[in-house]
Amino acid sequence: MASSASLQRFLPPYPHAAASRCRPPGVRARPVQSSTVSAPSSSTPAADEAVSAERLEPRVEQREGRYWVLKEKYRTGLNPQEKVKLGKEPMSLFMEGGIKELAKMPMEEIEADKLSKEDIDVRLKWLGLFHRRKHQYGRFMMRLKLPNGVTTSEQTRYLASVIEAYGKEGCADVTTRQNWQIRGVTLPDVPAILDGLNAVGLTSLQSGMDNVRNPVGNPLAGIDPDEIVDTRSYTNLLSSYITSNFQGNPTITNLPRKWNVCVIGSHDLYEHPHINDLAYMPAVKGGKFGFNLLVGGFISPKRWEEALPLDAWVPGDNIIPVCKAVLEAYRDLGTRGNRQKTRMMWLIDELVSLHSSTPLTELRMSQCSYQLIAVLALQGMEAFRSEVEKRMPNGVLERAAPDDLIDKKWQRRDYLGVHPQKQEGMSYVGLHVAVGRVQAADMFELARLADEYGSGELRLTVEQNIVIPNVKNEKVEALLAEPLLQKFSPQPSLLLKGLVACTGNQFCGQAIIETKQRALLVTSQVEKLVSVPRAVRMHWTGCPNSCGQVQVADIGFMGCLTKDSAGKIVEAADIFVGGRVGSDSHLAGAYKKSVPCDELAPIVADILVERFGAVRREREEDEE
Repeated sequence: MASSASLQRFLPPYPHAAASRCRPPGVRARPVQSSTVSAPSSSTPAADEAVSAERLEPRVEQREGRYWVLKEKYRTGLNPQEKVKLGKEPMSLFMEGGIKELAKMPMEEIEADKLSKEDIDVRLKWLGLFHRRKHQYGRFMMRLKLPNGVTTSEQTRYLASVIEAYGKEGCADVTTRQNWQIRGVTLPDVPAILDGLNAVGLTSLQSGMDNVRNPVGNPLAGIDPDEIVDTRSYTNLLSSYITSNFQGNPTITNLPRKWNVCVIGSHDLYEHPHINDLAYMPAVKGGKFGFNLLVGGFISPKRWEEALPLDAWVPGDNIIPVCKAVLEAYRDLGTRGNRQKTRMMWLIDELVSLHSSTPLTELRMSQCSYQLIAVLALQGMEAFRSEVEKRMPNGVLERAAPDDLIDKKWQRRDYLGVHPQKQEGMSYVGLHVAVGRVQAADMFELARLADEYGSGELRLTVEQNIVIPNVKNEKVEALLAEPLLQKFSPQPSLLLKGLVACTGNQFCGQAIIETKQRALLVTSQVEKLVSVPRAVRMHWTGCPNSCGQVQVADIGFMGCLTKDSAGKIVEAADIFVGGRVGSDSHLAGAYKKSVPCDELAPIVADILVERFGAVRREREEDEE
């Protein structure tokens, strides 16, 4: 895919692979779930007539020809994070070399100064560094940018060498955004680590706080016989734009909150488009390949919503301008008060409410279906769409294609195990990484296996697993016999294969409960009580921030505290049931609140029997 002239105005040159422009043979266009809604009629009042000019005034302005800051008139009622940003520009730690001076300071000196203490606890998140003050004082988690989850053996070995140096304090996690997080990092080492990342083609820049998170794509991109489009070139372009090719892109680093983006490449929707702020859905219009757009999906402590159609289509060779326009609309107009009400969907809701007689929040509280809400919200959505269109290069945003290319009846495939690639004589092997945790020795071995059996490449998935692509068929048997595959099994049990868990309170200061080992323990207990006929996706998150994405799981567990029967405060979980991914996706609802973790197994077993066709073990024994 050659970069268009308009694309180059937004992005420095970046190498990327060719992408398909047409529908693959045998794939029929299917009606899109949301974008089949027709455009507003001519009787609809213009968006800018319904929303006051004052509300549409940008709340930020550029200073010093580089950084974007909140205007003086909008600096009341700010949340603490916004005040930290006003106190000092976070990106200056990277773009002006502030990290090098900070890394030389002893922790005692840092703690004695308000600005430098804010640096290590907040501003360093713009560099992907999270201080583990509560559980690993003086140590940091470092989150990378890894578009599409694609990484190399060289990169994996480098990351392994970093965490190996920290002994028992060092480890790594595969995240729910196809990404690596490494743990145990100490501040004096950061400048050298950043240089090392750059040397192997990696960056941690803009991966935390009010920035765009890792662009997600199809983990089987380019090797999947049934893919619609290879997403790698698109996610690479997005990541390159977001970080300005690892140099820092301050035009989009002062967002009201974090922001997620994905590009859909297969009918399986491995990328979970409906919980992303912007999702590119493949669609053909006028004989040209491109994407319909969904916007506003998110998960937060007190609210979670599916993305809605923007009624917009962009050509496949020009995806960056609309990403930039959506981000700038959110940056300019988003509110910055209550932190729980600053995700982009809250801005969309507000503009819809100002434009429509029926607020979107009321529609969602009713019994309306997702499709009906999409229809009723469309005219109100024009207010947000209008703001995006104003920020497009020519002030024009095309209406959505009537159909997307997603087969709504498609059964989501299991990528774990051995599967044939589109390349003749090649297979990919999906490995289950229990709750995403890996050690340095594991990473060195994964790099070796990728080199010895594949093409030196690894793919990370949003379910915290790893795929080794490009394995010659004659090497598959030897790969399956490797000792590491006893730990990272290609054929885990039906309950283990869908298990996801966030960091938990082992490292994260916000987590209320321990998650990773607890998830494995409860799953083991449940497997002794029931057998299941199919995989059941169980997600664990240590706090209401839901990094473990419990709302998309078949069964989700959100950490909390409660009193047990003896009146003692114990770790517990709220249980969610009924989340679904794929073309018929919807978010889970609460099933039972504040269940002590030690009492979860029999309740989960009951849910599996009642809703998922499980059979109790004692019944199996009786039948035998």
